Amino acid sequence: MKKVTILDGGMGRELKRIGAPFSQPLWSAQALIESPEYVYQAHQRFIESGAEIIIVNSYACVPFHLGETLYASDGPRLAGEAAAIAQSAVAESEREVRVAGCIPPAFGSYRPDLFNPVKAVGIFTSLFGAQDPYVDVWIAETISSLDEFEVIQAVLSDTNKPCYYAFTLDDTEGEGRLRSGEPVNKAAKRVCEVGGAGIFFNCSVPEVMELAIKEAKAVTDGFNADIEIGAYANNFTPIKSDHQANDTLQAVRELSPSDYVDFAKCWYQAGARTIGGCCGIGPEHIHALVKWRDTL
Repeated sequence: MKKVTILDGGMGRELKRIGAPFSQPLWSAQALIESPEYVYQAHQRFIESGAEIIIVNSYACVPFHLGETLYASDGPRLAGEAAAIAQSAVAESEREVRVAGCIPPAFGSYRPDLFNPVKAVGIFTSLFGAQDPYVDVWIAETISSLDEFEVIQAVLSDTNKPCYYAFTLDDTEGEGRLRSGEPVNKAAKRVCEVGGAGIFFNCSVPEVMELAIKEAKAVTDGFNADIEIGAYANNFTPIKSDHQANDTLQAVRELSPSDYVDFAKCWYQAGARTIGGCCGIGPEHIHALVKWRDTL
């Protein structure tokens, strides 16, 4: 049976926790702008915890967080610097860790209604070009709709590096749907059709991951496709459809590392072979995942 690959955890909350400058609307980009040494330190902490893939801290390098003016002058440059920092942290660690370039939501997390496909092409293309020299793989994160997926996939079609597509789910248990309301199995089918390296589910409450993984596995098995299935949940309370990402910090609950491993065990049984953490999941959770993985 294929072993589990361990992703890192949530960079934004980890930056805040270790004392980096952190506020809305800049989110994780604030440390990148003002104190990039904290970004390096956060990557180090996840690498030391056992993460085998770290994701570039470029999630907030978009107009939604930076604002139109700062994005136009510095957005791609900041994304490139974030990728260089991640690459440097891996090199210094002397561990076998891959760097994943990040394609984030361009117009706000969890809001498929705000997606603008025309403007998104330019944003995604600039982020791709800035990070590509430094990364080993690509992860498109927190995809809320199939429209968003199609634009991202078109941009990533220019690379031969493995591309993983991480969809964010409706936090209603028993639904198996994206934030847009579209079914998980339709998203999984499209990832199979375009030859994606994997379909992940991220930045949703852990309770909704298992069903999505089962539905994705049924689709990939039907295609007889060698596509990785993965999950990295957040530590948030459920997110509503009218969530305003730049207005407040989402409420965090207290999932212990052992609580999180209990969820991961279910995801593994359902078919997930890449597991990590999203917002609010720290190095201690990742270390617990590694210890569990090593018992398999």
